[in-house]
Amino acid sequence: MSVAEKSFDPLDRTLTLVDAKDDLDPFSCEDGVLKAQLSCGHVVSAESLTDSCRVQLDEGNYKFKCTVFVDGRLCNQPLPYREVRRLADLTVEEMQYFEENISRLAAADYTDVQTCPKCRTNIERMDLSDLCVECSVCSADQGESYLFCWQCLKPWTGPAPRSDRCANSDCRNYELQLLQTCTVTDLPQVSGADAVPSIRACPTCGQRVEHDKTGCKNVICPRCQKEFCFVCLKLTPVCLQTSSYFIPCSAGVAPRQTSIPVWRRT
Repeated sequence: MSVAEKSFDPLDRTLTLVDAKDDLDPFSCEDGVLKAQLSCGHVVSAESLTDSCRVQLDEGNYKFKCTVFVDGRLCNQPLPYREVRRLADLTVEEMQYFEENISRLAAADYTDVQTCPKCRTNIERMDLSDLCVECSVCSADQGESYLFCWQCLKPWTGPAPRSDRCANSDCRNYELQLLQTCTVTDLPQVSGADAVPSIRACPTCGQRVEHDKTGCKNVICPRCQKEFCFVCLKLTPVCLQTSSYFIPCSAGVAPRQTSIPVWRRT
């Protein structure tokens, strides 16, 4: 869609329109083209806001944030979808894409669902710390309890119920393996942050997170929205008690994680 097709109506009194540079695209040559002011105060075009939120959505983030850099840090002010829809001037096709993906990602945040390997029924795991799961459909069909492993999706072997370990020889937690074998990196903007594992699991919910190697050492988890230090893995308020955004953590670089935190949703 061209910029002209997404221009704002200068007579629309429901928007705060200004003739200023696009904060999301400061190198744009759209002088004289009206931009809209976000609730955080930054100025955007409909096109740049659409692009920014589309990238966030495609990365699995459905709780949109302002991605304007301010003094080396992201603004990160929350942007409600209704504001995004209005100021990005989403087309019908774009709204359908956004809303279908927002619904899918939101559902994944609050339920843990997989397909039964035997009958292909969707099963919700109620206890996130238990890999041994029963399929009620298969159990009813065969007249005895059918248990499978949530991790390797094979018939359960080993102690049950309430187990975090399956006895199948090829059962592997590939996310945990990734945490333990990923490359190490450094954070150029953080003095002394060398040989940091390039992938971390959020200490609150276990979501896999990578650092973009720009800005400070702290990141915001796209799932639970908690901010934590990528170096020491402490939540930011705790880390900052003995450190700052751009100097080494007092606890040093946390070692590779040997388990993935379970999100205790409230």
